[in-house]
Amino acid sequence: MKIEITAYPRAKQGSGASRRLRVTGRVPGILYGADKPAANVEFDQKDLLQNLKREAFHASILDLALDGQKEQVLLRDYQMHPWRQQVLHVDFQRVDKTRKIHVRVPLHFINADICVGVKTGGGVVQHTLNDIDIQCLPDDLPEYIEVDLKDLELNELLHVSDLVMPQGVEPISKLKQDNPAVVSVHLPREIVIEEEVAAPVTEIIGEAPAEGEEAEAAPAEGEKKESAGEKKEKE
Repeated sequence: MKIEITAYPRAKQGSGASRRLRVTGRVPGILYGADKPAANVEFDQKDLLQNLKREAFHASILDLALDGQKEQVLLRDYQMHPWRQQVLHVDFQRVDKTRKIHVRVPLHFINADICVGVKTGGGVVQHTLNDIDIQCLPDDLPEYIEVDLKDLELNELLHVSDLVMPQGVEPISKLKQDNPAVVSVHLPREIVIEEEVAAPVTEIIGEAPAEGEEAEAAPAEGEKKESAGEKKEKE
């Protein structure tokens, strides 16, 4: 999928000029690489924001139109405003088709719902990595790396070395050496919260019976308690 973005030459430089540029709905940026001089450029804010929401924009060779010519570039960096939906600055690197590039691409996990460890073992899929650093020639760059979880069993892990890479694509040398885990299936952790139940408290009003004496039973509901005089007459 080809993604095109339009850049415009930027004459004025400096922080003051960049602030004024942002007020007009433009984003200052720079274009560099491929043994060519760096160029100060600017972009339309709305167009750039829309493209940044697309996953492929971050991990694809882009066609950048500038002064009637097109160059192939990679998005290398961008800065956002702390709380506004506003791009403050953006960097693009020119691509040389004869040189390998280092890019971080997303991982797409498939067949999690029919994974052996989930269906028969009752486990849950746990992602350790959601993207991966790769190196390849520009023409071999994939939009994403697919990770099939169908045969993953309970308590089993997939490492970087287990991933099926497209032709001409390989992990960077550090990932090859470290070979970290990418995804695993484990039983869910059960968090048991023990509720503390307070013992019932009975409020006693009046004097406690003397030692050896039994407390007088309370009358049942509806019964009248006998007075001391009535008690004597009965005796």
